[in-house]
Amino acid sequence: MYRRFFKRFFDIIVSAVILLILIVPMLVFALIIKLDSPGPVIFWQKRIGIHKSTFLMPKFRTMYYDTPKEVPTHLLDNPDRWITRCGRWMRKMSIDELPQMICILTGKMSIVGPRPALWNQDDLVEERDKYGANDIRPGLTGWAQINGRDELEIEEKARLDGYYAENYGLRLDLKCFFYTFISVAKHDGYLEGGTGSAENKMPEHTTGE
Repeated sequence: MYRRFFKRFFDIIVSAVILLILIVPMLVFALIIKLDSPGPVIFWQKRIGIHKSTFLMPKFRTMYYDTPKEVPTHLLDNPDRWITRCGRWMRKMSIDELPQMICILTGKMSIVGPRPALWNQDDLVEERDKYGANDIRPGLTGWAQINGRDELEIEEKARLDGYYAENYGLRLDLKCFFYTFISVAKHDGYLEGGTGSAENKMPEHTTGE
């Protein structure tokens, strides 16, 4: 019952409430971004959704608009110089992810689920196929995010996503949801521009974000 109905109901209610509560702070963040550097406030990325469909995922822009396009952050020459002043703390606190509440409200994402892979992150998508993790809605946060986040290698992240895909329910979702606040506050697993130390890895943050 939870998987078929209440999870989606939970997503709609929580995302709607958060958007209502944070509408003013989000407008303030947008103003800060606009004053900090030229360019659009929102950055759109092509991501992998449920059943390997694709969708455009919004994030607050945290890098300069002239950052080389479609280049992983860790492959940029001196990546730190491309991150804006406000972008640095927004990324650490995951504030740049707030616009994704719109994707949750419209059903492209869930509050809890595997983080949506980049459209060209073939290695992660392939690994997730082994565990059926591509067949559920991607999430704003998830089991992998509270168990390592950016420090995880591709294989381990996919394994944790697979564990979630097989076992998710109300109890596990609530655990992921509340532990996310602790992880963000402590910056647990935060690794700028990277996803662990595996070779040929592709980080979540690419050009522009």
